Amino acid sequence: QVQIVESGGGVVQPGGSLRLSCATSGFRFGSEVMSWVRQVPGEVIDWVAVIDVTSTKIYYQTAVKGRFTISRDNRKKMLYLQMNQLRPEDTAVYYCAKGGSPWPERGQGTQVTVSS
Repeated sequence: QVQIVESGGGVVQPGGSLRLSCATSGFRFGSEVMSWVRQVPGEVIDWVAVIDVTSTKIYYQTAVKGRFTISRDNRKKMLYLQMNQLRPEDTAVYYCAKGGSPWPERGQGTQVTVSS
């Protein structure tokens, strides 16, 4: 059974940082492309970043490029998202997702709120 659990969200002031973590089990993590996606209530899920199995191909949404860093530890079956220089428009529920769009297999999400 696929299990994906995100953690690390919270409330932060503009310009602050957060590090999201994603613990996984129930599938061969080291063989799967992994993504971070986010969703604002009432809006569609928005892709944030994606990383391939060897961490050699990494892509970011334009709005987060240069501020966010996705990484993975295949031994620990963990995915991470380091978020720096956070902006109010980064406020959303962040999900760790297995594979690509439409990301049917994802965790329960962690809320990130950027507010002064």
